[in-house]
Amino acid sequence: MAKIKFGGVEENVVTREEFSLEKARETLKDETIAVIGYGVQGPAQALNLRDNGFNVIVGQRKGGKSWEKAVADGWVEGENLFDIEEATARGTIVKSLLSDAGQISVWPQMAAKLKQGDALYFSHGFAVTYSNQTGVIPPEGVDVILVAPKGSGTSVRRLFLAGKGINSSYAVYQDATGRAQERAIALGIGIGSGYLFETTFKNEVTSDLVGERGVLMGALAGIMEAQYNTLRARGHSPSEAFNETVEELTQSLMPLVAENGMDWMYANCSTTAQRGALDWKNKFRDAVAPVFKDLYDSVESGNEAKITIEANSQTDYRERLQEELDEIGNSEMWTAGKAVRSLRPKE
Repeated sequence: MAKIKFGGVEENVVTREEFSLEKARETLKDETIAVIGYGVQGPAQALNLRDNGFNVIVGQRKGGKSWEKAVADGWVEGENLFDIEEATARGTIVKSLLSDAGQISVWPQMAAKLKQGDALYFSHGFAVTYSNQTGVIPPEGVDVILVAPKGSGTSVRRLFLAGKGINSSYAVYQDATGRAQERAIALGIGIGSGYLFETTFKNEVTSDLVGERGVLMGALAGIMEAQYNTLRARGHSPSEAFNETVEELTQSLMPLVAENGMDWMYANCSTTAQRGALDWKNKFRDAVAPVFKDLYDSVESGNEAKITIEANSQTDYRERLQEELDEIGNSEMWTAGKAVRSLRPKE
């Protein structure tokens, strides 16, 4: 484990150089990894582990779309594809990768099948951190570990196939065997992580919920809508408003920021853009800082977990969710976006 400074703060980081794929395979050579859930993270992690030579099985409710997707991906019923209870019983490492709501609903069945010395693995700290609301209380005698890729399952798989990798955090909540940390790190390497940084279950879920509601999705979508609507209200066309708000950001600027940093981006744009961006950056920061404080407080208090659990438990949740998504997708901004994307040069 290396000590690396991030912004002057030293952190524990594990790289592929110090914990190789070969070492990960050796660490887990006698393990059966049961991936429970084949929706978002499940397919990517299961396929990456299988491609990397680990012993993997999948557990999923039979008959649904996710089961059929698993079959289409080459998992064979009765051989390496089972219902959730049987897969849990067969696994020595049980990856709980169902949705947060799904984990709550199947936890009693899973808990009954866990064995002394098993490892219970999560990619999100939600269920364990908010156990007073979820009822997910891991039994004694099992390792409880986390590896959380910093991206969607689609990105985990796509970057793996490209020979790259996505960064992940890792944590140990309960070390019953004395091997919890090496199991977690081996699994992180096995799914193709670029590097692994240490965290806790609570810090992972707190930062994740703040990030989703903030810069990654909620704030980003809100800021885009505000700028687009302002441009449209002042007479700019939908195409111009969308290109200046979304297209230039996603297609031109963000890849450069990801590669080189924001300071490089500022240094390599026009002097007009430099001056304006530097002048307005702090105004935007100061304007949204109180919103981020409220957001963090709501996450830390468990209120966001409560809202999520209550919403997801409603029988009409998916129908109501689709209505909200349709409202976004059918808005002028995103219908303009569809037209803009259709005009991009084809490779």
